[in-house]
Amino acid sequence: MKVYYNEKCSVCRFEIEHYKKQNNKDISWVDVTHHSNSTTIKKSKKELVRRMHVEVDGNIYIGVDAFKVLWGRMEKYKFLAKLLDNKIIYKVAHYLYEFIAFFLYLKNRGHINE
Repeated sequence: MKVYYNEKCSVCRFEIEHYKKQNNKDISWVDVTHHSNSTTIKKSKKELVRRMHVEVDGNIYIGVDAFKVLWGRMEKYKFLAKLLDNKIIYKVAHYLYEFIAFFLYLKNRGHINE
């Protein structure tokens, strides 16, 4: 599994650094601000910086769906993945993620060198 995230976003970096400490050897962490050329995802750097992406077995998950997949692979956070099975919780999480991600993107969009 590969997790594509924006290392230059302080909020994103803080959260990913926390997940890295879980020592899950099955997860590769890819900073899209430095390694966008090595990505197998056919997205622009802008799209990759805008939302977290997770790639598993050729399938791409974006935003809340990416978190659900990531959390499902981490023993400590499996309960969060299960919470997202609830349609109401999923919808609330989706809109909350999109709201926060939009403002983080606005704050960090200067890091995109396309």
